[in-house]
Amino acid sequence: MKALFLVDHHEDKLQIKETAQLSPLEGQVLVRIKAAALNRRDQWIRQGMYPGIQFETILGSDGAGVVEAVGAGVEGSWIGKEVILNPNMNWGENPAVQAADYHILGMPTHGTFAEYLVVNERQLFEKPAHLSFEQAAALPLGGLTAYRSVFHHGKVGEGKTVLISGMGGGVAQFAFQFAMAAGARVYVTSGQVSKLEKAKEMGAAGGFNYKSEGWQKEAIKVSGGFDCVIDSAGGDQLNDFIKMMRPAGRIVFYGATNGMPSKLDVFRMFWNQITIQGSTMGNDQEFADMVAFLAEHKIEPKVDSVRPFDQIVSAFDDMRDGKVFGKLVIRI
Repeated sequence: MKALFLVDHHEDKLQIKETAQLSPLEGQVLVRIKAAALNRRDQWIRQGMYPGIQFETILGSDGAGVVEAVGAGVEGSWIGKEVILNPNMNWGENPAVQAADYHILGMPTHGTFAEYLVVNERQLFEKPAHLSFEQAAALPLGGLTAYRSVFHHGKVGEGKTVLISGMGGGVAQFAFQFAMAAGARVYVTSGQVSKLEKAKEMGAAGGFNYKSEGWQKEAIKVSGGFDCVIDSAGGDQLNDFIKMMRPAGRIVFYGATNGMPSKLDVFRMFWNQITIQGSTMGNDQEFADMVAFLAEHKIEPKVDSVRPFDQIVSAFDDMRDGKVFGKLVIRI
């Protein structure tokens, strides 16, 4: 079978190679991957900016396909079913936080950028009927990260006012769709006017260009303040968010691309009972809940483009350069 490997090469760390196909062991299944999606995590691994780098690993955390074979102890009824894959590996027994040996498909365990993949039975979920393979492949990592941020930590529900920062990234778009489906009034930020316009077309109550001076005051004036902010970057903009929060508001961040804030307005935080909460991907039960929520509300992941497997490296480049709105999906 062909697969995309991380290799130790001076020109590029990505290479499509032929490799032996595995057979499922006890408790495992063999999935014929129909589509897989890129995440920024994959590009960070390519650039060596991720812990525990292991060369000769097949990358990819998101995938959807058809079960072709099962190992001992697995119900044969899985064979032929269309499935999406939970990328969690070893979350552990505590639903509040992942275990020390937790990791994600695609590093160090072989991932979804391959024609076939062997996974544990518990990682299988039937593909929602309203989704194509390409749409389903776009869901797992970004969707699960957004679901935990929005509901577990953000407590978003009907009537809440929410701000999603960095609209354009996969997690941000899922957070937007989930919050909208929950009945919240949702605003977004982006540094690109075109992405703000697309968000409004999707139902956003408003959008703010964070490159514009004074956007923070405009956001407070227009929205009346936020019950929840879902953020991907951290850094000094956390202080902007603190000023925008309603009493008992929650700021949930799932990334720190802007690094540490140089200071933090703790006085405003304690007086207004504001919570700043870090978040990661969700646990296995949250993955099941997310799939059910998406099926109930007929949510369709936003796909920027679908490309053949031999164009996967150029897809990495476009993601790196910020040229996408929605998920980049590879048809395998």
